[in-house]
Order: sequence, then structure tokens, then C-alpha cells
Amino acid sequence: MANHNEVFIGIDTSKLRNAVAIAEAGRNGKVRYLGEIDTSEAATKKLVASLARKYRKLTFCYEAGPTGYGLHRHIESLGHSCIVAAPSLVPKKAGDRIKTNRRDAEGLARLLRAGELTAVWVPDARHEAMRELARARDSARQDLTRKRQQVSSMLLRMGLHYPGIRTWSARHRSWLANLKLEHAEHRFVLEELLVAERQAGERIGRLEQAIRDALGNWSLRDIVPALMAMRGIDMISAVTILAEIGDLTRFANPRQLMAYLGLVPSERSTGDAVRRGPITKAGNSRARRVLISTDAETGRAEAGDTRCHLHSLRSNSGITSSENRCIASFNSLASRAAKPILVSVTPTSLRVATSAAMSPGFPENIRRGVSKPGTGSYETGWNQT
Repeated sequence: MANHNEVFIGIDTSKLRNAVAIAEAGRNGKVRYLGEIDTSEAATKKLVASLARKYRKLTFCYEAGPTGYGLHRHIESLGHSCIVAAPSLVPKKAGDRIKTNRRDAEGLARLLRAGELTAVWVPDARHEAMRELARARDSARQDLTRKRQQVSSMLLRMGLHYPGIRTWSARHRSWLANLKLEHAEHRFVLEELLVAERQAGERIGRLEQAIRDALGNWSLRDIVPALMAMRGIDMISAVTILAEIGDLTRFANPRQLMAYLGLVPSERSTGDAVRRGPITKAGNSRARRVLISTDAETGRAEAGDTRCHLHSLRSNSGITSSENRCIASFNSLASRAAKPILVSVTPTSLRVATSAAMSPGFPENIRRGVSKPGTGSYETGWNQT
């Protein structure tokens, strides 16, 4: 194939206009800046048609960012390849101190031609909508935490301390409502904060109900109960993890999943010296936060006294309500089991549970988990019985 029959297009996206540059195939292929076009689908379609008349093969790229994946889907629908590059992995020249839309577009075109760009996983429109819903719930939860911290900070400044143990329980709320404050201004501010806290809680309830309603039409709905088999993961956590990560089977091994979540140690080694530091915290911070908070909750749970199968567990005081829900869900699945699968809150188990849920025999492939006393987790692998 002649070089002039293939071209690589770099697009520097923005809110209103996109800068476009092309790099012709081959080491000495020309790199040209085509200018800026508006972000409408009509303008993009016109650009693609114009390039398609000159070149046989078109490959587009742009950096992932606030503009989303609409441009990617539109270009793909026109029959051309488009990748969305991970911004944090785009090579940068150390001495480059000038940044313009033109230079960014030309740089993307060159890097795409050289094969130096790392593509991100692009969700379909339905999955992206589910992700927006999960992120809205996550934001609402953070907002509720801020509202409660504002109340606590105000009471601390006034020297008031709740005599009970569990805050934001019915007893705690009653104590707040009956507080005798010296100044009317304090009472007004406290009531406003309590109203805002109550509204934030109601907003979370509405969003969680919307997630439950939307779950039935989601392509990954069958994987949610597989993740809920793991200790400490409820329905909302499972949906959030899947919405952020997507298809877990796209990772070749658990180490890749760990790296994607930023849970691998950083390293600065040279010669014989090996220096490893804290975790990289690269990749998806929302999924990492959910997994870390899940691990913290698991660590606080009682471990139990013996190895026990999920299918034989019963509700008791030593098991949390979220665990009882997981046990009840998997008891019904285990009743149809012939060969058990052991699950845990680890990258390996996430992949195992996902693979099982996506197999034709689900839910028969999901069997029973085995708790490991003192670890607050479950083992993974097949248990021959």
C-alpha cells in the first residue's frame, strides 16, 4: 500500500472548537495542520468526507477528557477507526514549554503514526449512562459527608458533645433537635444544616433507587451478584466498581487490573538499587476508593472461628446485615451447585467472579465461598469437593 493512501488524524478537542492535524504514513510523511472546526456532528462528517476523498484509510485519535466519547462514536459510525488516548500516558518532551491547540493536534497525529499512544477502554452509550448514575450517587454521598461534618464542626466550636456512641442515629437526631442554644442565630444555622443533611440523604435514596431500576437493562447486570458474593461488597459498591472498570475480562491478568487501579507500588530503581515506594494511585480513583473502603469495612468485621461455606451460613450476631444479604443471595445459587468457586475481594477474585458470571452456565458456575478466619477476606480458586 502506498504511503499516501493512509493518514493519521490528531484532534485536540475543546468545548466549542476542535483543532485538527494530519500525519501521512511513513517515516517522512508530511505533518500538516488543517485548522479548527466546530464540534458539531455536521462539521465532523464534512471533515471525514473531505479526507476520505484523498486517503484510503483514516485513523483518528484524541485525548480522553471532559468532552466524553461522543466524537469517538460518531467517527466509528462513519466507518473509520478512532482511539481515545489516555492523557497521563501521552509522551511529552522534557524541554517543551509551549502549548497551543495546533501543537497538541500535530503531536497527537505524530504519536498516533508512531504507535506511541495508549488507548483507553471506551464504554457504550448505555454503560456510560450507568456510570453517570453511579458517579452522581458517589457525589451525593460525599456531599452528605460534608453536610454532617459541618454540623459536627459547629457543635465543636460551641463546646457541645453528643454523650452517645453512634452519631446520626435516631437518638442522635433527637438530641440535635432538642438542643438548647443560647442564641437564636445558632439555632437557625443548626436547623438549616440539618435540613441540608436530610435533603442530601433523601437524594442518595433517590439515586440508589434509580440504580436498582436501571440495573435490569444493563449489560453487566449478571456480574453484580457475583461481586456481591465477596465480603463487604453490597449492590451499590458492585455497580460502582463495574461502572468504573467496565469489562474485567479485558485485563489479561490480575496484575494489569492492579496497575489500572493504581494499587501497585511505585518504583525508582537504578543499577543494583531497588527502591519501591507507596502505591502509584494512577488510573481510576473512584473504583480504588470503593475497593479500599470495602477492605476497611471488611477488616472491622468479625472473622469467625472456623472455615465455613457460604451455603451453610445462617444469620447470627457475628455476621453483618450486608453479609447476610450476600449469603442469602448465594444460598439460592449454591443450591444448584455441583462444583464450588471461592471468591475474595482481590483482583484475582474479581476476574474469577466476572468470568463465571459471563459464562453460559451462570448462575450454576457460582458456588460457595470459604471464609478465611482472621483475614477478613475470602480465598480464590476452585475447591474440589
